Amino acid sequence: MESTIITNTSKGVKHIQLNRPSVFNSFNKEMALLFQAEMEEAESNDEVRCVLITGLGKAFCAGQDLAEIMDPDGPELKSIVRDHYNPIIRQITALPKPVVAAVNGVAAGAGANIALACDVVVAKKSAAFIQAFSKIGLIPDSGGTFFLPRLIGFQKALAITMLGDKIGAEEAERMGMIYRVLEDESFEEESTALAEKLASMPTKGLALTKAAYHQSMNSTIHQQLDLEEELQWQAGQTEDYSEGVNAFLEKRKPSFKGR
Repeated sequence: MESTIITNTSKGVKHIQLNRPSVFNSFNKEMALLFQAEMEEAESNDEVRCVLITGLGKAFCAGQDLAEIMDPDGPELKSIVRDHYNPIIRQITALPKPVVAAVNGVAAGAGANIALACDVVVAKKSAAFIQAFSKIGLIPDSGGTFFLPRLIGFQKALAITMLGDKIGAEEAERMGMIYRVLEDESFEEESTALAEKLASMPTKGLALTKAAYHQSMNSTIHQQLDLEEELQWQAGQTEDYSEGVNAFLEKRKPSFKGR
């Protein structure tokens, strides 16, 4: 049986592709646990300096496979949230490396929120985002109630979640939900190039930047200034900082190693 997750690593980028196209890459237990295992590998592998997540086929991810929920022998809903999705969101947000979501088609429910938890989100022009939970009487999970209001504002987020609106990629970019829309024809090439660019940068510094931004969600300005002081000191101890300064003074292109 073909794996529900396809991976490869090239030019410092670990590609994670969701591979259940017949059900629009909806998650079941197997795929969730494999995804978690691949994220663990990405953290421990020094050759990986960026992660790129996308889907195979027409969809990015339709969220939870509802057939699994309805299966009497399947996991309970609470277990699915606790054991499948929550660890994934924690891994994405805590990974000390950039994580890019390349949304190649519809991202619905937990699939949309997994994408929005990533550090950089790009989408095909033909893609769309749907907070589909209200259509079956559920609430947003996978960090949806955390990230969406912070990205687009409280009222807008609550309205499109309650109504289950389908938000096209261009509208999502306009409202600040995602970073950039890419043409369908060049989507794979451009999203890969973006991930490879991040992988070639001083990724220790990017990791500290990521940590600072996440902490800012719950900090006062005074706490954040103290955190910036500490993290800036840590960044200044890296090999990449020395390389960046020397390259600037020597008027050459830097060669960062992620150390």
